[in-house]
Amino acid sequence: MMCRRLHRISQLTFPGAVPALALVLALVFVNCGPNGPYADYVADVYQTSQAGDNLKLISDPETEILVAAGKKVALQLIPDTLYQKYYGFGASFTESSAWNLAAIPADLRHEVLTRLFSPTEGAGFTLTRTHINSSDYSNNHYTYVTEGDEDLSTFSVHEDMKGFTGDENDQVRGIELEEPGYDIIPMILEASDIPGADFNIIASPWSPPSWMKTGETAEMTNGTLLPQYYGLWAQYLSKYVSAYAEQGIKLWGLTPQNEPLHAHDARWDSNGLTPEEGRVFLRDYLGPQLVADGHLNPDDLDDGVRVLIYDHNKSTLNDYVTPTYQDPEASKYAWGTAFHWYANSELEAHNWYGEALEELRVNWPDKGMIHTESSIDIDADDPIGQYWRESTDYAGTFVPFDTYAYDIISDLNHGVQGYIEWCIILSNQGQPNPYDNFNSAPVLINPVTDEVIYTPLYYLLSHFSKFIRPNAHRIGLEGEDVEGLIYTAAKNTDGSIALVVYNKSEEARELSITLEANTYEVQMAPRALQTIHFHSK
Repeated sequence: MMCRRLHRISQLTFPGAVPALALVLALVFVNCGPNGPYADYVADVYQTSQAGDNLKLISDPETEILVAAGKKVALQLIPDTLYQKYYGFGASFTESSAWNLAAIPADLRHEVLTRLFSPTEGAGFTLTRTHINSSDYSNNHYTYVTEGDEDLSTFSVHEDMKGFTGDENDQVRGIELEEPGYDIIPMILEASDIPGADFNIIASPWSPPSWMKTGETAEMTNGTLLPQYYGLWAQYLSKYVSAYAEQGIKLWGLTPQNEPLHAHDARWDSNGLTPEEGRVFLRDYLGPQLVADGHLNPDDLDDGVRVLIYDHNKSTLNDYVTPTYQDPEASKYAWGTAFHWYANSELEAHNWYGEALEELRVNWPDKGMIHTESSIDIDADDPIGQYWRESTDYAGTFVPFDTYAYDIISDLNHGVQGYIEWCIILSNQGQPNPYDNFNSAPVLINPVTDEVIYTPLYYLLSHFSKFIRPNAHRIGLEGEDVEGLIYTAAKNTDGSIALVVYNKSEEARELSITLEANTYEVQMAPRALQTIHFHSK
């Protein structure tokens, strides 16, 4: 037996560490055993940390790593044990995102989109979302038809490509746009043209036109779709799929309603759809309409647009989907379940809703599971630091980076197949949002100075999107139960393996990772997220 041991070690001191323990071990590789499919694999270690690493390659022998010695944790990868298939990771195309891109020069806009969608020069986002009609991150209310048009003869997605006048609302008024004709559809098409870009889109409506609803408290806000318009609304959504295809945008998925339990308590475009109403709408109207128009194949739900039901918080997802999934005539149109993270951070004891996801996976194993929305309120004075300190917003008090890392990894470990953040780009003030509900985003742009900020969320999502590619599978992973440490692993179609580990604690950790006959020892900083990418030389 021949054994190889490779060391990459530096003697540097981490601030606050005891000098005697300040041994930096970027990577130690030990190979002892017979040759196998992973015998020649090397590991690249990327780290994002509170100390300021942003997807930093720390396994490079020339990289200086500042980490004190820590508790050793043993992990074993089991690459032949396969679980769910992944469809991707990313964030959403919104009108507000398009407006911010319209405010900066074309070369800078291209650079931003490259950083988002290039798999080699950026995050390589592969799963995205957009809104049908206006949303809370639109400049104002809009639909694709004139009021009262019950034959949909005026239907057009021109609203998504007509650009901006600068008079949409007070937040955008007076700001000079570099390209006023920019909009959602031009944004999607430009992103698609980035070399290597390969992403899918899920589309979701926030509200039907007001004249189709009852019980509204304001234009397109709250209320419910009138039953006599179920058929017309189904036609409307199918026309949207067709219209986007005509623009060169093939939609991967569709949800019948964003946050259908908001019939009374929303401040922006919304529409109620109870579990029973959702079942009827899909079974009798939307499903048959999509089939009739050639968008959906009930015999193969992966052949065409995928319908994902629910699209609201994890806490009530099982109650919502059950009526549809129990009805064979409704279920045959439903590819899977979409859900959001809101309320995840209210109580640590109930974070992540792993039990709810596990129940969903076990009860409906043939249905897909996609996380379609998350967001946090922005601290415009500290848009980077806010991710690493305790923050308070509508969801309670929590540390955003912790919440995101735990939420994503917990989702994946319970069968979820994709993860999408809300707005992909917003301003440095979290705008435009006419409802004063200002969020952060992976990318923030100052529309006056053209400054671009890549927030910790951008790098956090990159740890997954860049290294866990479409059609990868989650693989077996055994390890110690260590407080403050959470991890998951996936194998890509090219055989490479991504292990993502988050260390929430204030102490360093030493990871001892076994991949068949190989052992890799990696030093992990406190308050750090790592992706260890195993691949052939």
